[in-house]
Amino acid sequence: MITAVIAEKPSVAKDIANVLNVRERHDGYLSGNGYLVTWAFGHLVQLAMPEAYGYTGFRRENLPILPQEFKYIPRQIREGKEYKPDLGVLKQLKVIKEVFDRSDRIVVATDAGREGEAIHRYIYNYLGCRKPCLRLWISSLTDRAIREGLDNLRPGSDYDNLYRAAEARAIADWEIGLNATQALSIAAGQGIYSLGRVQTPTLMMICSRYLENRDFTPQTYFRLKITAEKDGTPFAAISELRYETLPAANAALAAVTATGTVQVADVQRREVSQEPPLLYDLTALQKEANGRYGFSADKTLSVAQSLYEKKVLSYPRTGSRYLSEDVFDEIPDRIALLERYPAFSTHAAALKGASLNRRSVDAGKVTDHHALIITECLPGELSADERTVYDMVAARLLEAFSARCVKDVSTVIAVCEGVKFILKGEFIKEEGWRAIIKNSKKKDKEQLEAEERESRENGEGIIIPQWEEGGQLPLCACSLAQGTTKPKPLHTESSLLAAMETAGKELEGEELRAQLKDCGIGTPATRAAIIETLFAREYMVRQKKSLVPTEKGLAVYSIVREMKIGNAEMTGQWEADLAKIERGELKERDFRKGIESYATQITDELLSSKILFPKKQSDIHCPKCGKGSLLFYPRCAKCSDPDCGLTLFRSVAGKNLTDEQLTQLAVNGETGIIKGFTSKTGKSFEASLSLDGDFKTVFVFPERKKPGKSRR
Repeated sequence: MITAVIAEKPSVAKDIANVLNVRERHDGYLSGNGYLVTWAFGHLVQLAMPEAYGYTGFRRENLPILPQEFKYIPRQIREGKEYKPDLGVLKQLKVIKEVFDRSDRIVVATDAGREGEAIHRYIYNYLGCRKPCLRLWISSLTDRAIREGLDNLRPGSDYDNLYRAAEARAIADWEIGLNATQALSIAAGQGIYSLGRVQTPTLMMICSRYLENRDFTPQTYFRLKITAEKDGTPFAAISELRYETLPAANAALAAVTATGTVQVADVQRREVSQEPPLLYDLTALQKEANGRYGFSADKTLSVAQSLYEKKVLSYPRTGSRYLSEDVFDEIPDRIALLERYPAFSTHAAALKGASLNRRSVDAGKVTDHHALIITECLPGELSADERTVYDMVAARLLEAFSARCVKDVSTVIAVCEGVKFILKGEFIKEEGWRAIIKNSKKKDKEQLEAEERESRENGEGIIIPQWEEGGQLPLCACSLAQGTTKPKPLHTESSLLAAMETAGKELEGEELRAQLKDCGIGTPATRAAIIETLFAREYMVRQKKSLVPTEKGLAVYSIVREMKIGNAEMTGQWEADLAKIERGELKERDFRKGIESYATQITDELLSSKILFPKKQSDIHCPKCGKGSLLFYPRCAKCSDPDCGLTLFRSVAGKNLTDEQLTQLAVNGETGIIKGFTSKTGKSFEASLSLDGDFKTVFVFPERKKPGKSRR
């Protein structure tokens, strides 16, 4: 019997081949020992674009485009304005077909998740293969994990629903994204304005936070700060009440100062046991790496994937922060491994033989993959970024299974002239898991300052003496502390990931929140790509760590903010539905009906949009086709016939053309002399504009009024 094995990428195929003792190399596959091991490189097959169904260009009359049966084609690459087949993809698909044809059965070894399943199924279906399939489902690429997975292969049919969910997601993104994008771009009259069921709600979060921050009006307030003395030791306390005006604050200051003493009204002391943090899932890792090191979500995923392929981390695209019992049984060995890792050897040795904390152990909360942990393989040479991420995961593993942190927490309320003052004290009795944080975490200046402020507010390190209720303390000093209300900060990638993850919690309506409590926008595996898409679409930029929308992003926001496509509720509900498809609780066709209905609705809404993109009709005949008329937009003039494609841009060499100048260009083929153009070197110049044989705008300089024209 010949068994084919298909992996998601060559490096994984090589790891599996080594375990199977498959050594003979060929172009695109390996062979030996009864196996043919081949690979994809990501998605080799994709949903076909509208051209495959006979739709060309962005045409109002074509929308909505809703194919009854979707076509699949080999992945294409963009050359100029056209998409062409990727020759490397075609070559590898031919190899895979030959491997499948020579085999009796297929072991599917693509990544164990929704997209990994889709990568294989698209190839399998496109090639028309009917060979029986078995599924390799593993959470790490160590030799042991691969062997155990190969010993426990599952029927491929067990993952049919997973594929149905993957295909439903892809089709939903195609139908909503393509139709909405074309409709908005047609309404705009110029440029491409991309929309999508996940990217658009994410953009809404960024824009709304930016506008809230920008339009925030700070308010000054005052609080009283007193210093009281106990047994010769001064202690500071701040008033609970904020005073909105200076006269009111001064009046309270005078009254308190005149009293000279404060009365202890309430003393609360308690011992607090603080549980260690849960293990990382991908989103938690991305948030912390961004906050601590400024890593983008995409960079963190890329580095974690590299560590996974180097066999030192488990599968990174996980949405679980828990382990099952069988994986927990391996944790003592993983901790022992870190005794040989200098950065954590002391902490690992301290946990040897200790009773491990079980907070992160719950099989019921493990989905496709358990939490992100180190493997049994000690890392060799790593890049600086790889070392950073590995150390984060290793430190979190030690933290998660360490003892609780025990604190003495005290709160004293003192009263003077009816004004309440609060004094907090917090003293760590047993560091527990916090010892690892203290000694291993690197922090930038901004983070250190924020943590120091929080520590001061919580009274960290302050031991409050044995004060008794009703006692009197001498007042040493009283002063005013001025503060200013602050807006919510601009989103960072860390806070945006958190908002995407918990989008369902911010919805109105208790029932809907409960329905979507475990569902956010996107999945752990896709959120980084969504954020990168918003950068690629020029909808937002980075300013230090903050995410700031561009003019283009704000323009889209102004159009869709009240539409369903911009609402987390819709995409959250869809993610919940996709999960139901995976569990076999919802039919893919029923999900698609809802998608098609909304695709029609959003298309109509966007095509009728006149909020942002006003256009002015004219009776000027198009100089290119002679059939259409010129339409004037804020940034260009275009032919009304979509088949023509004539576009005259207003902005030329730093100069914005008027309607009159664009009219001259269209009617006469040339303008008069126009002043105020700026060259690439920054020099001002004047010239006429003319249309060349391809109806492109070119300069005509005064000293040579004939062709010999330079392109702008």
